[in-house]
Amino acid sequence: MTQGNRATKSSGACRVDVIVVGAGFAGMYATYKFREMGKNVAAIEAGGDVGGVWYWNRYPGARCDLMSVDYSYGFSPEIEQEWTWSEQFAAQPEILAYANFVADRLDLRRHYRFNTRVTRAAWDEEAKVWRATIDTGETLEAPYCIMATGPLSVPKDPEIPGIERFEGTLLRAQKWPHEPVDFAGKRVGVIGTGSTGIQIIQTLGRQAGELFVFQRTPSFTLPMRNHVLEPDYIAEMKRHYRAMREAMRNNPTGGTRPATSRPFFSLPPSQRREVMEQAWINGGHTFLGSFADLLSNQEANDQVADFVREKIGQIVEDPKTAEALKPRGYPIFARRPCLDTEYYETYNLPNVHLVDVSKDPIIGITEKGVRTESGETELDMLIFATGYDALTGALLAFDVVGRGGRTLKDKWKNGPRSYLGFMAEGFPNLFAPSGPNGPAALANLVTIAEHDVDWIAEMVSFMEANGIRTVEPTVSAEEGWMALVLSMAEKSLIRKANTWWVGANVKGKPQGLTMFIGGFQKYRELCAAAAQDKASNFVFDRAAQCAAA
Repeated sequence: MTQGNRATKSSGACRVDVIVVGAGFAGMYATYKFREMGKNVAAIEAGGDVGGVWYWNRYPGARCDLMSVDYSYGFSPEIEQEWTWSEQFAAQPEILAYANFVADRLDLRRHYRFNTRVTRAAWDEEAKVWRATIDTGETLEAPYCIMATGPLSVPKDPEIPGIERFEGTLLRAQKWPHEPVDFAGKRVGVIGTGSTGIQIIQTLGRQAGELFVFQRTPSFTLPMRNHVLEPDYIAEMKRHYRAMREAMRNNPTGGTRPATSRPFFSLPPSQRREVMEQAWINGGHTFLGSFADLLSNQEANDQVADFVREKIGQIVEDPKTAEALKPRGYPIFARRPCLDTEYYETYNLPNVHLVDVSKDPIIGITEKGVRTESGETELDMLIFATGYDALTGALLAFDVVGRGGRTLKDKWKNGPRSYLGFMAEGFPNLFAPSGPNGPAALANLVTIAEHDVDWIAEMVSFMEANGIRTVEPTVSAEEGWMALVLSMAEKSLIRKANTWWVGANVKGKPQGLTMFIGGFQKYRELCAAAAQDKASNFVFDRAAQCAAA
């Protein structure tokens, strides 16, 4: 039963049943799920509306690199049937329209306070509630707090001196203007060549007067092969959504991308080549589903990387530019695998210039543009596509204070530690779906979000049915989970690349691969096992421990 929005006499806070922070796919689903359980939900979102990362990321060419059928909710057959995707890989406007459709269809906005940030969240041990202070000065309190802040929500500028000196137009991909930006006839610079930078570059190469790409580390990118969805296929998809969702839950990726147990060297060279050629033609993340050991067998990884470098050399006409675009020094797929639409072809355009800052380093940003060791490039516009303080950034952007005054910043000073990726010892009734020690960026985030929220909701239902007020993982459960995560990471080639996956893009951030790399299916099995053995894995409120047993 809901308790209603009201101020408590003792604290003056607005009392609800559940606080949800975030309006991305995890936050929206959590708000819906707990409301349908009869809870009074107060939801907070820094943006002006729903959509999470897709509310902020409106840069040219912004598009999801997961197929639309994957990157969508599976909990509502009605939404599946009522919404129709137009492309295999949806663009940002369509994804944001989908988020708005869901919010309208489920009447979610009435629970949200938009353009609002949480400045502090603290656990009150005596009252057994979380108190969240928001930037209006108000305080919310609830027994349960859902930090649906997502792995990619705190933008990061490059660590280059002089940014504030630039007198042209400075644009950040992660907080793009809502109004159109005209690039015609302009000299535009882009810093950052990850997935976001690739999408911007391949789009602006055909719009800007001149485009200068300042590349430090080239990314491996594969052809997306996006296409419009035909009506007959859409009808088929809608008929078979239920079966596809079940397959997604049992897929290591959490999506519909094929997975295989076939190792690379199980095929002779000619057949391996044939498989790679077909994967290149098919596009998408087909490569990752072609061989099972590309992130565990260095020699297999090297051969696939050589194949992609060969393709780059065939596409890019200028040999020097082609060579600079060929990634070396780290395993393919150890950085986030990117998908593109004629990215490499963009460098054949006469107005597109690659500046290899690994050989000609950037000294600083000036009033007129970017200065490297060889000289200054004057620009009208400069775009930062330099990513996020990922995985932990949003949860450490404000004080989260657990039992005994211990902060999450202190607990995570040497890197994130949790149980199942979304609970932390010392922080009762605090849950972070799609958290940093789960599959996070290595599987379909929408599938992960739905799974985590459902698991959390089942735990809350169990607690309330048994008169339990609080739950948190045991020290041994958390230690065991982290030992599993780290032991898996030691066997993966992912740790050999300096990426945001391991925290390498943020100065002073603890380094290490702390995501669960065992695949979504295995993650789901482990979460289910944890719920079955509650007595071993969780500490419940002392007054109710006998009921929990």
